[in-house]
Amino acid sequence: MGDQYPAHVMGVINVSPESFYKGSISSPESALEIARKMVDDGAAFLDLGARSTWLFAEHISRKEELERLLPVLEALEGNVDAVISVDTMFSEIAEEALKRGADVINDVSGFTADPRMIEVVADHGCPAVVMASNKIPGDPLGMDSIIEALDSIIQAAEAGGVVPESLILDPAIGRWTEEKLPKYDFETLDDFERLKIFEKPLLAALSRKSFIGDVLGKPASERLYGSLAAAAIAVYKGAHIIRTHDVPETSDVIKLSGALRSRTSVVKEGRYEVSVLEVKTPQDAGIAMRNIGATRVGSQVMQGKSIHIMLKIRNLTTTEALIIKQEMLARGGDAALARDAVSHETETTDVLVMGTLLQFGRLARKLEGQARSLPVIAEMIRECISNRTNLEYRYLR
Repeated sequence: MGDQYPAHVMGVINVSPESFYKGSISSPESALEIARKMVDDGAAFLDLGARSTWLFAEHISRKEELERLLPVLEALEGNVDAVISVDTMFSEIAEEALKRGADVINDVSGFTADPRMIEVVADHGCPAVVMASNKIPGDPLGMDSIIEALDSIIQAAEAGGVVPESLILDPAIGRWTEEKLPKYDFETLDDFERLKIFEKPLLAALSRKSFIGDVLGKPASERLYGSLAAAAIAVYKGAHIIRTHDVPETSDVIKLSGALRSRTSVVKEGRYEVSVLEVKTPQDAGIAMRNIGATRVGSQVMQGKSIHIMLKIRNLTTTEALIIKQEMLARGGDAALARDAVSHETETTDVLVMGTLLQFGRLARKLEGQARSLPVIAEMIRECISNRTNLEYRYLR
């Protein structure tokens, strides 16, 4: 898996009658036939789930979960050409599944529900999907919180002996908690490429999720086309695995969106490698710095210098424009304005101001004490930059 390879489909096999999407529920007797059909239709992974993680699902015991799961594992072992994943949060179930042919553990609690899960995964040396979670599955709200949760999970897993390369990250799309409103899923999908900062395989589990229903006004049974649109966006923005109830349709969609996704520039020569690192927020830059061994304090000092943006300010007077250019140059940034404004042959001009977030912050503080309308411009600059991460502004129309 990786950016240089096509994205893969993970087919969902539910043997949990409590599942939110009734069309995905299989019986143990039909599981092998369904699995073979999914593989024929393009699934490279099969994810077996015996406990519904739907917010409103009835709870079952670990014993019942295992009793549902084992017959399906026995039926599939050696009979399907796919990677078998087991969706469970509990170490004893994971251990039994791995003994009986499972290849991957998919823990939607991100190792938080059962602390022993890290030990089981480390002992078996198996890949594991970890979903962004703090105290309960999927509770982070917003991409900043998702990235913070995943960062903590990765550190805990590696400290517990899990091989770093074996982790697959899931940003927890869906209504995992009452507080998880659709705007949070919009942001996660819109900013999915931010997850590349971890340099690990990325999984998107968005098939027929509630945010699709909220947009379309349709029940789970009628969300296929919305799911395909979301899957296309996720792959285009960097997802390596799409977990889906609808394998053949999703397979076609991700082939096309994967073909449209451009490769990241990487140049290798002997022991050297140079690559472009796309960083969207100071938080992500801080993680990248810590990943190469920079201190937390050092990364906090530097991360404000990591994000470069360009703002367009319209209808400034020539004097205001020249002041902004001068002040931005003094802080290491720059500004472009009309040629006639430089020579004072026009009274107004638009300006393109470019610099880091740190430089813009310092510019705004300086403009607050200036004459004319520059204090107003300072506040507008702050608000415009803040809107880039304000969910109410970005998604509520």
